[in-house]
Amino acid sequence: MNAPANLGSVVVRGADLEDAADRARIDAFVRAHDRGTPFHLTSWGVAVARGCGQTAHCLVAERRDGMVAGILPLTEVRSALFGRAMVSAGFAVGGGVLAVDDRAAIALMEAGWALAEAAGCPSVELRGPAPADPAWTATAGTYVNFAAPLADSDEAQLLAIPRKQRAEIRRSLGFDLAVETGSGPRDRAAHYAVYSESVRNLGTPVFPRALFGAVLDAFGDDADILTVRKDGAPIASVLTLYHRGIAMPYWGGGTHSARRWRANDHLYFALMRHARNRGCTRFDFGRSKLGTGAYAFKKNWGFEPEPLTYAVRTADGAAPRDVNPLSPKYRLQVAAWQKLPLWLANRIGPAIARGLG
Repeated sequence: MNAPANLGSVVVRGADLEDAADRARIDAFVRAHDRGTPFHLTSWGVAVARGCGQTAHCLVAERRDGMVAGILPLTEVRSALFGRAMVSAGFAVGGGVLAVDDRAAIALMEAGWALAEAAGCPSVELRGPAPADPAWTATAGTYVNFAAPLADSDEAQLLAIPRKQRAEIRRSLGFDLAVETGSGPRDRAAHYAVYSESVRNLGTPVFPRALFGAVLDAFGDDADILTVRKDGAPIASVLTLYHRGIAMPYWGGGTHSARRWRANDHLYFALMRHARNRGCTRFDFGRSKLGTGAYAFKKNWGFEPEPLTYAVRTADGAAPRDVNPLSPKYRLQVAAWQKLPLWLANRIGPAIARGLG
């Protein structure tokens, strides 16, 4: 979208993501908004573009006085396997329209659809709530989010966790495990080794290593990696984003041996301590699909599920994308992927995953 679109009392334009002043203005709006997330920040879209080779856009709604009334970050995802779509936000579990009122939100949604049509994308996916509109389909009942306040000490945090899970954490703390945090080459190598094995075991292709590096570079002090090691070898690791006092573990996993040492329990309890030491007051455990192992794991920690609502618009005659690895249509592919040698999965996986969005 090159020319501004005048929609009602706001004008919607495409941001210049190469312009530092434009990015700073958008990011200031995101950080001041109660529903702003790291996925709304321009750093996310730019990092995804660099790490996955997709195209980043950001639509900005402005009032006549020049004040920002809303933004809509979009990733133009193109894949030979999964089709094309405008996604907000690409490679994220959140995003969507961020606006001061429904009028600005609807203007952004219409402009997003116009941008998708111009780019030849048959659908727009908003991974966040949106005002009711007959052209858009709301989707709910599939995903939930888990978030809760952080306690003010390790002991208080343990007491906030249900008894059975608390016992698992105490057991994990008794093993000879080392915890490291950082974002340097050693941290990045450990995280990718663990995460790539973890997703292979789940039957899904790993994202390009460049994506993780681009996110860490773009977010600077607002992102890091925490890794649990046994006898020097990484067995559990997570990349976490920090936003407005909230710790958001995002890409995490464990190796086969992690289960023996309760390394994932150790990992997230250590991350809660680390987040508290950083000044965080809230822990966002992230999104999970109902009925999955991840859902059960987070609920066992005492986090209550909060339903998520998304919105999608698809061109007449076109079918929405289905990129959910839990979809029955991918059952055979998932089973086959789980049997791949790790070196092969890591070789071919990124080329597939960069098209998921």
